[in-house]
Amino acid sequence: MNDSSKRRSCRILLVEDNPGDIRLTQEVFRDSRLDITLQVARDGVEALDLLQAAGHSDDDPLPDLILLDLNLPRKDGREVLSEVKGSPRLRCIPVLVLTTSKADRDVMDCYERHANCYLNKPLDLDAFVSLVQIIEQFWLGTVLLPPRRSPGAGTR
Repeated sequence: MNDSSKRRSCRILLVEDNPGDIRLTQEVFRDSRLDITLQVARDGVEALDLLQAAGHSDDDPLPDLILLDLNLPRKDGREVLSEVKGSPRLRCIPVLVLTTSKADRDVMDCYERHANCYLNKPLDLDAFVSLVQIIEQFWLGTVLLPPRRSPGAGTR
């Protein structure tokens, strides 16, 4: 029997330095029918610090999904992506690059660094809301995400 009626809560790490995009993403996920916890890191160093600290207890699990901007202060999204995908403990977390860049070299570079998805951040408010809703529907409603492991169960 499919137990899809019992949805687990979803934890998302949003790595974004633009206050307007943070606020808008928070509002869209707040209106979700899913139980979503959105944690925000405003630069690459903060994101990696949060990821290194998380997952060692059931009270602070690793995120189920990372939404990652590329152009960040202190450490850019490309470096964050490389470190996440290079870590045996973190590499199974899907990373969705969400950025304004449409440059072919950025797209290729992110996929070479094992991004799970590359999305162009729309400048139009309604289009941005629609994109976040599509992310929610597909990544949190359709895709089977890796199961959470308890801290003593090995690496993630």
